[in-house]
Amino acid sequence: MQMTATPIKGSPREHVYETLRYNIMHLDLKPGTKMSEKDMADTFKVSRTPVREAFVRLAQEELLDIYPQRGTFVSKINLDHLEEARFVREHLEKAVFAQAGAGLPAAALQELRTNLAAQEICREAADYQKMLNLDNDFHRIIYHACGKQRTWELIQNLGVHFYRLRILRLAHDVQWDAILAQHHSIYEALQVGDGEKAVHVAEHHLRLVTVEKAQLLAEYPDYFI
Repeated sequence: MQMTATPIKGSPREHVYETLRYNIMHLDLKPGTKMSEKDMADTFKVSRTPVREAFVRLAQEELLDIYPQRGTFVSKINLDHLEEARFVREHLEKAVFAQAGAGLPAAALQELRTNLAAQEICREAADYQKMLNLDNDFHRIIYHACGKQRTWELIQNLGVHFYRLRILRLAHDVQWDAILAQHHSIYEALQVGDGEKAVHVAEHHLRLVTVEKAQLLAEYPDYFI
């Protein structure tokens, strides 16, 4: 099986965990893939102990399913959990954006402008993987500027199924022009202190995935439960 290598940092356990997590989240390890402690130990050139510890940690994050007597598998994208994560993010994000509408620091607005310029470049270059990272950063900047760092981390931890669906969308002709236009609208609303408009745009922004979910489910039925 082909995996994307990640930099070696920290202990063997951390390296195995971070590498497997990256490859599961980015669908290099596809939903339903059977995993073997022995194979992974051979791949990483480590004992089975750090692999077993990484497997347990990933199972706690709903990225692996461990079945006694059957084996360990990359979890499929759970549609109920995905919708719950989208629901939680939508409602928390609306609250955060309403707060941001009361005024963001100049430094945060500058970060958003820089981010949007980078998104424009990525759209022209069709670098949609980096575009997704910038999309995440755009929202993270707003949360952090509002002092909601822990809320952002909560959303990230809850949204593993949501993130994998977004990665799957990269293989399709996603409406990046519309997404980028919405980001510009959010920025412009926050720049002038129009929290109501920012909330309205954010609500529609986060519901785009609902429209595309049916198409992806039809095309990749084995990836979902």
